[in-house]
Amino acid sequence: MNVAVLTGIAFVLVLGVMAGAARPRRVSGVPVAARGVPPWWNGAAISSEFTSAAACLGTAGLIATHGSPMLWYPTGAAAGFVVILALVVAPLRRSGTYTLPGFAEWRLRSARLRRLTTCCVLVVGLAFMVAQLHAAGVVVRLLTGLPPWLGWAAVAAAALAVAVGGGLGSVTSVQAAQFWLKLIVFLGVGIVCWWLAEEGAVTWFEGAYRGGGAGLAGAGDPSLPGVLAVLLACALGTMGLPHVIMRVRTDRDGHAARRSMVATQAMLAAFCVVPPLYGLMGHARLRGAAADEIVLLLPARLFPGATGEVLTGLLAAGAFAAFLATAAGVLAAVGGALSARASRAGARSFRAAVVAVLAAALGLTAVTAPGASVALVLLGLSLSAATFCPLLVLGIWWRRLTDAGAAAGIVLGGGSTAVLVIGEQTGVRMGALTSCPAPVAVPVAFATMVLVSLVTPGRTPRDVGRMMARMHLPEHLAGPLTYRSSHRDDR
Repeated sequence: MNVAVLTGIAFVLVLGVMAGAARPRRVSGVPVAARGVPPWWNGAAISSEFTSAAACLGTAGLIATHGSPMLWYPTGAAAGFVVILALVVAPLRRSGTYTLPGFAEWRLRSARLRRLTTCCVLVVGLAFMVAQLHAAGVVVRLLTGLPPWLGWAAVAAAALAVAVGGGLGSVTSVQAAQFWLKLIVFLGVGIVCWWLAEEGAVTWFEGAYRGGGAGLAGAGDPSLPGVLAVLLACALGTMGLPHVIMRVRTDRDGHAARRSMVATQAMLAAFCVVPPLYGLMGHARLRGAAADEIVLLLPARLFPGATGEVLTGLLAAGAFAAFLATAAGVLAAVGGALSARASRAGARSFRAAVVAVLAAALGLTAVTAPGASVALVLLGLSLSAATFCPLLVLGIWWRRLTDAGAAAGIVLGGGSTAVLVIGEQTGVRMGALTSCPAPVAVPVAFATMVLVSLVTPGRTPRDVGRMMARMHLPEHLAGPLTYRSSHRDDR
């Protein structure tokens, strides 16, 4: 099994590095992919980023161990992209900014707010990065017996090569190709296993759930309030993910950006078949296994021998494609946000920021226990929902938002999330609803932004009318943007 697994992993990593190295290494291609990515290709890249370790391994494991309520988890992503399509994508594309900190400074004329949002981007990005690295370690340890840090190192090295090789341009190419690889591998192997194993009718949904209570950020909570809280975090947190929002700027115009999101929804709908497929088989065949291990252990349990080894090797390759796609996207997005703060923003500062972010992620992975990938991803989504969602929605649709209101809302929303998560993990039980903090923290953040903005009307930007027109009128009618940030996004 070791040979098949290692061959599949090595193939995916080498392919990703070669694709990244093939991109032209020019400064204009570092933060944005030349703003000419076709919508269907951009949609595949976005889908690849979102089908991370949580979607490929963790969600299927939760379905197998906790039952039918976990089937709702994949729909959270679809709901999130509907919200982005309806409220954010075209206005944000017309704003001329490509990062969340850049949008905050442009819309509210505040360098301090930009620094605050940059810190939030870093925290959310690290949560996603650590999830990918821990999942890679689980795969390597489980299937080869090698130390988990080898999995961390393999994904980190490949993601670094892709991100610094050509920035978002190389990341886009790698991710779009790897989405189709993941879809074919996971769906194909799953159908083969289901067909050859002759699985019968599904009746286990009527039984009791297995597994304990909620984990970090509400992961695995089978209660109705817990499931709804997770769906809310996914639906509202998706719009604030730095590696998703960054994609808006790679389209030619607002219309193309909307088409990218529609393509993303279609591709994610196809991939949403994967978690239930493996969850059903895992429940029937692998009782007692850890949630993150069920997908990878299934082929060998069903088909001992060479067939099981080959199928496991294919799944390991698909899993590492998922880790690499998300890790490279997060590195490019967070590195772009950090490098914009440099006095000389460009390719050199971008690559230095990417290295710093990767080093921080490896450090956090080394000092934290391997946790469920879904839980870490949900933590990042909960933080995003409580900070960036109110900033984007109010910043795009409410002209009276001020920098003081936005800062207060981000601090209280993020702080509420941290308090609830820490309290839950230290044994302070506050009920099923607060096991996932989004239902509490998101309203707090929205209310704070509105109230503080209403009492600080003098801090509303003087040219807010021009900015609102730029975001909501077609590009040819909005006119040129007269304000330029001290840290330009359009490099």
